[in-house]
Amino acid sequence: MEALYFDDFEIGQTFSTRGATLTESMILEFAQRYDPQPFHMNRVAAERSIYGGLIASGFHTLAMASRLWLSENVFAACSLGSPGIDELRWVMPVRPGDSLHVRAEVLEKRPSASKPDRGILRMRYEVVNQNGEVVMSHIIIHLLARQQAAARGEA
Repeated sequence: MEALYFDDFEIGQTFSTRGATLTESMILEFAQRYDPQPFHMNRVAAERSIYGGLIASGFHTLAMASRLWLSENVFAACSLGSPGIDELRWVMPVRPGDSLHVRAEVLEKRPSASKPDRGILRMRYEVVNQNGEVVMSHIIIHLLARQQAAARGEA
């Protein structure tokens, strides 16, 4: 996708990323490092859990969604970071072999009142599995450079 600036985005504009598949070894490695709960890192315990098998950590799903979105390079020229995430929901378990992609929609945009070289964009993200089911959703507030500021070397 093309690298954009704050002013290029329109409310209602949508994007879709390429997909990626989570393997069992990826799920186990992430869980061992960052979220060591039995249903994320122990096959036997996971089968006895309410999930009936191994599932990915929600934080792993969030990190993967971030990677998928950022790999599209839409924010390559303009990202100034983010002050936070709203309404994060893990809707369905993600299992080994699931292929995920991200759908994104621009919800709101407003130029910064105090810093004219940037704007604030709110986007809804849905992480979707190979069956078209939403497994996670969230809203991120993005700080983005304006193209005019970048051209003047301010951003």
